[in-house]
Amino acid sequence: MDNRSPIRDVEVRDDGIRLGQLLKLAGLVEHGAAAREVLEAGEVTVNGRPEARRGRQLGGGDVVALGEERVRVRIADAGS
Repeated sequence: MDNRSPIRDVEVRDDGIRLGQLLKLAGLVEHGAAAREVLEAGEVTVNGRPEARRGRQLGGGDVVALGEERVRVRIADAGS
């Protein structure tokens, strides 16, 4: 059984977002320095794989996890 929190969608504009920006937008970290710290510590995964690059480009459907929190990138509709 999977005891992790449900995945929460985070809507972004354009075609994607960088990992460090998403961590802040989703409220997983408070600021860029905190994003760098959790990435360097190996605490973040993207689609189930460890990721340490703050500038990693994410697209629609990518799932980012930090601890028990999981968020999925959702690209905003052009008309939104």
